[in-house]
Amino acid sequence: MKKKVLVGLSGGVDSSVAALLLLQQGYDVEGVFMRNWDSATNMDFKGNPTLYDETCEQEKDYQDALKVANKLGIKLHRVDFIHEYWDRVFSYFIEEYEKNRTPNPDVLCNNEIKFKAFVDYSIKFKPDYIAMGHYARIDHSGKEPRLLRAFDENKDQTYFLSQLKTEQLSKVLFPIGDLPKKEVRRLAKEAGLATAEKKDSTGICFIGERHFNEFLSNYLPAKEGRMTRLDGTYIKEHFGLMNYTIGQRKGLGIGGTTETTDAWFVVGKDLSTNTLLVEPGFHHPYLYSDEALITEVKWRGEKKDGKFTAKFRYRQPDQDVEIKWIDDETFIVKYPQKIRAVTPGQVCAIYQGEECVGSGFISVVYNEGEKRLYS
Repeated sequence: MKKKVLVGLSGGVDSSVAALLLLQQGYDVEGVFMRNWDSATNMDFKGNPTLYDETCEQEKDYQDALKVANKLGIKLHRVDFIHEYWDRVFSYFIEEYEKNRTPNPDVLCNNEIKFKAFVDYSIKFKPDYIAMGHYARIDHSGKEPRLLRAFDENKDQTYFLSQLKTEQLSKVLFPIGDLPKKEVRRLAKEAGLATAEKKDSTGICFIGERHFNEFLSNYLPAKEGRMTRLDGTYIKEHFGLMNYTIGQRKGLGIGGTTETTDAWFVVGKDLSTNTLLVEPGFHHPYLYSDEALITEVKWRGEKKDGKFTAKFRYRQPDQDVEIKWIDDETFIVKYPQKIRAVTPGQVCAIYQGEECVGSGFISVVYNEGEKRLYS
């Protein structure tokens, strides 16, 4: 009998080609479209009205997924994970912003929705595997699965998958992990799939593209305050610390000054006084750190101190680091070469060669033993 695979069909080209390849490889394939955000109304999940008006992009995505499923001759199931998404992902997202941290919802979305709620839903179908259109690879040849970088380094998504536990990867397939994006689009076009030339989705996981500060203001009231330099020199008022991230240049509204022609950047946040700290220069020293505390760590394999490489943000070149474990879910990561804009709330993904061995969340950032004012 053919092995059965349940593939997440998002209405994009990547998941479409994942389903196509699985069929070509002889699997019994069925698709699932996940609806995770109630974008059909202008209300949040608790029934409070919001100010954001939009066309329901998820319905368009569902119709595209349905076209692909019909073209491939596979069943497409539709499931709502709106409650799960709100409780497990979006609430955390808002809580992190309330703490003036910069969260990465895509990581939590993979942990809690695509590889948890989806897996729980899939049980009734009794699949041998589940599959997604992620750019990553899994090595199933050993006793435990290993998460490996994608062939296309520019599209590699292991950073967003880095918090998955070993058991979550045990029955997962990533069919397009060995392909460059250009080849994925070629295969989709050759197969006559409706998504072949569809634009890649961006924005918040499952919520999509929108004016972010306006969207966030629907859930969190902005508290204005002072924008100053590190020495206390007043620049202007800011419109809420949550709307800024470390290293940010755009949106500061600081014109030229007689002191410098350099662009201005966010270098810190003083939470005790609600002050946004800015300085001119992309390479301002205060943007650099050499050590960080990493918490809520998920690790695959043996936990040991030593040298690894890390990514502190998506698409960042690999950074040489050394980690020292403090307890089962916490380690210190050191990078004496110093790295720019290591930001609390973001993920620190750890690699050993081609394998992503785990990750945690950046909690506190230091430079030469001094805690930075954005931790």
